[in-house]
Order: sequence, then C-alpha cells, then structure tokens
Amino acid sequence: MIERINLTDAFPAAYRQIRELRDTVEAAAESAGLDPKLLELVKIRASQINGCAFCLDLHIRDARRMGEDDRRLSLLAAWWETDLYTPQERAALALTEAVSKLSQVQDVPDEVYREATAHLTKEQYTAVVWSISVINAFNRLAVTSRKPLPARAPAS
Repeated sequence: MIERINLTDAFPAAYRQIRELRDTVEAAAESAGLDPKLLELVKIRASQINGCAFCLDLHIRDARRMGEDDRRLSLLAAWWETDLYTPQERAALALTEAVSKLSQVQDVPDEVYREATAHLTKEQYTAVVWSISVINAFNRLAVTSRKPLPARAPAS
C-alpha cells in the first residue's frame, strides 16, 4: 500500500483549528446538557459509515473509558434493530446517518429532523449536528491520509 501524505502533519495550523472547533463544539454540547456518551456514539457511527479505522479505534476506546457498554458498541452499526438505545440516542444516530450520507441522500429527511428536534433541544440539536460535521471532517482527513492506528502495548 502506498504511503500517503499525513494531512494533519503537513498543515498543523489547520489541524489545530479543527481541534479547537471540536473543543468549542464539545463545550457547547456539555452546556446544552448532552451526555458525552451520546456524542461518542455519534462519532463512532459516523466513523463506521466513513470507514475510518483510526477514529473508530479512538472513539470506541473513549466510549469504553466513559463506561459505555460493549454490547451497545458492538451493535451500533445496527442500532435501529435493537432497543438498546434511548429515543434521544436513536434520534441523534438517525441524524448522524443522514448528515454523514449527504452525498447519497441529498438532504436530512423531514422525519429525521422532526424526530431529532422532538428529542433534542435547539442547543442540543445544534451541538449534535456540529459534532457530526466535525467528526466527518476528521474522518476525511484520516482516511485520505491512511492514518495508521497507534501502537498498543501487548495485552498481559
């Protein structure tokens, strides 16, 4: 496999700004009362859709550190088929899929928007959409760069 230019290393000023944007969005999400685990589910689902191994590795690890259940993480790719997710999480996940697949769906369907705004306040909805947008940007940078997974210590 051909080695690619690491876009985050090649343009560190832009990478710093996208990280600052992420921090701003996460602060807004916290201020809006969103559960940080919900945001991790959003990041993981978008990363599944975009095929970003680096971001999946990172956010699944973060979700586990927050106490997220392994079963919910394992079944996230088929979230709509289970009752493991709250109505608010389901609304955020449907929104994640619509926003992450804009090139395919061309819009966020009205029913997805209605469900999201029924379970999220205006501030929460705004923070979720910004979070989806930021993780999609990170996914595109990592996938395009073929960013390698970080080394892990062997299990003991």
